Amino acid sequence: MRDLIARSRVLPLLTLLVGLFVVSSVTRKNIDLSLQSVDAQSPIPANANPLLAKWSGPYGGVPPFDRVQIAYFKPALEAAMAEGLGEFGKIASNPDAPTFENTLAELERSGRTLDRVMTVYGVWSGTMASPEFQAVQREMAPKVAAFSDQIIQNEALFKRIEAIYNSPAKKKLSAEQQRLTWVYYTDFVRSGAKLGTEAKARLSQINQELAGLFTRFSQNVLAEENDQYILLKSDTELAGLPQSVRDAAAAAALTKKQTGWLIQNTRSSIDPFLTYSDRRDLREKAWRMFVSRGDNGDEHDNNAVITQILALRAERAKLLGYPTHAHWRVENSMAKTPERAMELMEAVWKPAVARVHEEVADMQALATKEGSTITIAPWDYRFYAEKVRKAKYDLDQNEVKPYLQLEKLREGIFWVAGELFNFNFIPVMNVPVAHPDIRVWEVTDKTTKKHIGLWYFDPYARAGKRSGAWMNAYRSQEKINGEVTTIVSNNANFVKGKAGEPLLISWDDASTMFHEFGHALHGLNSNVTYPTLSGTAVARDYVEFPSQLMEHWLSTPEVLNRFAVHYQTGKPIPQGLVDRIKRSSTFNQGFITVEYLASALVDMKLHLAGDKKIDPDAFERETLVELGMPHEIVMRHRLPHFLHIFSGDNYSAGYYSYLWADVLTADAYQAFVEGGGPYDRKVAARLRKYIFSVGNTIDPAEGYRAFRGRDARVEALMKKRGFPTVAAKAGVAKQG
Repeated sequence: MRDLIARSRVLPLLTLLVGLFVVSSVTRKNIDLSLQSVDAQSPIPANANPLLAKWSGPYGGVPPFDRVQIAYFKPALEAAMAEGLGEFGKIASNPDAPTFENTLAELERSGRTLDRVMTVYGVWSGTMASPEFQAVQREMAPKVAAFSDQIIQNEALFKRIEAIYNSPAKKKLSAEQQRLTWVYYTDFVRSGAKLGTEAKARLSQINQELAGLFTRFSQNVLAEENDQYILLKSDTELAGLPQSVRDAAAAAALTKKQTGWLIQNTRSSIDPFLTYSDRRDLREKAWRMFVSRGDNGDEHDNNAVITQILALRAERAKLLGYPTHAHWRVENSMAKTPERAMELMEAVWKPAVARVHEEVADMQALATKEGSTITIAPWDYRFYAEKVRKAKYDLDQNEVKPYLQLEKLREGIFWVAGELFNFNFIPVMNVPVAHPDIRVWEVTDKTTKKHIGLWYFDPYARAGKRSGAWMNAYRSQEKINGEVTTIVSNNANFVKGKAGEPLLISWDDASTMFHEFGHALHGLNSNVTYPTLSGTAVARDYVEFPSQLMEHWLSTPEVLNRFAVHYQTGKPIPQGLVDRIKRSSTFNQGFITVEYLASALVDMKLHLAGDKKIDPDAFERETLVELGMPHEIVMRHRLPHFLHIFSGDNYSAGYYSYLWADVLTADAYQAFVEGGGPYDRKVAARLRKYIFSVGNTIDPAEGYRAFRGRDARVEALMKKRGFPTVAAKAGVAKQG
C-alpha cells in the first residue's frame, strides 16, 4: 500500500526518530548524552554547519538542500540533540509551579534546531540513501534512541505534565489546549514515564536494540531492491511488453551500465512486467525475485531480524502493562482494540476470498479457451486478469495509458485542490532542492492570494530511494509564534522513459498520485495553534482517510475531460472509454482486497502472539493456510520485506488502518453523492472544516460525526468493492 511519513514537533518527532535511523544494535553504555551534562554547554556554532542554522531564503526560510554534505549529518544531529536536551531540561527544572504556558507551550517552542536537522535527514533517509549515508545511519541510531528515552523518562518533566493534566485549572484551557495536554500525558505514560528505574533502563535498552534491528531490516530490503534485477537481451524476451514498459526498462539498464532491458526489483517495475509479458518463464522468475526480497538465506535475509523484533516488542508491551504489542499500538487509534480491527478485517475477508475464486475461474476458463494447459499460478494472475478485463469490459489498460500523462495529471490534482479548497499552485525556482528531479510550487488562496505553503514533487525512482510513494511534512503548520509557511512533499518511484517524451502511467499509478496528494492537502489545510497537533499528526487508522478519499476525484468527468488527454493528439479520453472504466470499477477487487488483507491479518496475528517465539516463514505459511488464502495470490508484503511493520513501529499492528480508513472514505464520498456531486462546495467546506483543517485538535470520531452527521457505515465500503453488503453486519458500525 501507499505510505505516509509525517513529521511534527516534539512528541510526534520523538516517536518517529528511531524509525528513521536504520542501524546495527548497540547498548546504552555507548551513549554519553544526559540532561545534566548539557545545561552548561556553549551555544551551537550554527555558522559551522548549515544544517544547524535557521532556514534562510524566501517563504520564512526553506531547507538548505543545496548545501548538504553527508559529513554534516553526524555533528548536526549530535549538536541538535544536545541543544534539545538542554531546552527540555530547562523546562523540567523550572522552579515555578507547572502551567500550560511554562511547560507544554514551552515544549512546543523547543527542539526547533533538531526539527530542522531531522527534516533534511529524513529526506536523505528516504530518497538519497547512498552507502556513505547508510554508514551515518548505523552510527547515529542508538544515540537518537537514547535521546528519545531521556526526554520521555525525565521524571521532573513528566511530573510537570502530570500536574497540568490532573489540575482543576485544566477546565479553563481552550479545547485545543486540553487536547494537547491529553496528548502529552497519554503519550508519555504509554511510552513508560511511570515505570520504575529498573524497568525504564530495560525499556531504553529495548528501544535501542529495536532501532538497530529496524535499520538492518530496512537496509537489507533496500540492498535487494537495488542489487537484484532481470536483464533482458533479446526481442523474444520482450514479447507482450508495451513500448512504454520497454522504454522504462531500457532507461533502467543505462543506470546500471548494462546493455538491454532491465527489470528492477521494485513494484513499479515488476507489476507492469507481470501484467504484460508473454513469457511465463520470465514472469515466474520476476515474481520469485520480488516476493523473495529479504528471504534468500544470505547476508540480507531478514527472518532472524523479524524474530528478534517480535520478541523485543512483546517484552516491551509487558513492561508497559499491555498483554501484547498489538494492544499497545491500537489503544489510541480509532479501533481502540485489536479485536475491533480484526472484526472488520474478518467481515471483509470471506467475501473477498469468494470473489478471488470467481476471478480465478474466469482466468482459468480464458487460458483453457486459448489452448493453454496451465493452472493459474501467482505469476499468472496479473497477466490473465488483464486478458479477462479486456474480454469482459472491452478494456485494455494500454488503451487507457496514452491518456494518463504524469504532468497532465499533476495539473489535474492542482485543479481539484482549487475546486475543493480554493488552492492555487505557482511554480517557483528560487528554493534549493535535494536532486534535480525535484520541483517546487507555491500554494496560495485563489481568492485572497494569501500564501499558504510550498509543495515539493519528487516523482522518479533512483538508486538509494526507498520504493513506494509517500508524503513528507518538512514544516508543519502552526500559530504558536505566528503563522509559518507549511512545507510538504510528495514522493514516488515512476520509472523514466525516453527523454523528451511524456511519461505515461497506469490507472493505478494515477490513483496513487491522487492518494498521496490527499496527504499533502491534509497538511496544507491544517489550521491549528500547536505544532504537535498539526495536519497529519492523527491516529494511524484515520490518517489514511483524507488521502484515500481524494482517489475518488480521479474518475470524475471534470478531471478526465480536462486532464486525461491523449499524449499525441491532445484529445480528451473518449466518453465510451470512460464508461468502460466505470463499468469495470469493481473488477479484480477480490485480488486487490485479499492481497492487502492477507498482509494486514498476518501483521495483527503476529503481534497478538505475545512472547511466543516466531519463525516468520512458518508463521506466515501456517496463518495463510488457516485463513484459507487462495494459492494463486501471495501477500502484498511478505514478512521478510514488510517495511511498514519492521522498519519501525509506526504501522506495526496497524496495517489494517487502510481498510478502517476506507470505511470512512467510502461513506464520506457518499456525502458528496447525496449532495450536489463531487464538487459540491457546501460539502467541501464541511470536509475542510471538520476533517482537513483540524489536525489532532479533536477526537477523529468526533470530527467525522461533525462532517457526516453520524458514524460511518461499512456498507458503503462493501458496495464500493462490489461485495455483498449483507457481510457488513459483522463489521464495524461505530467509530471511536
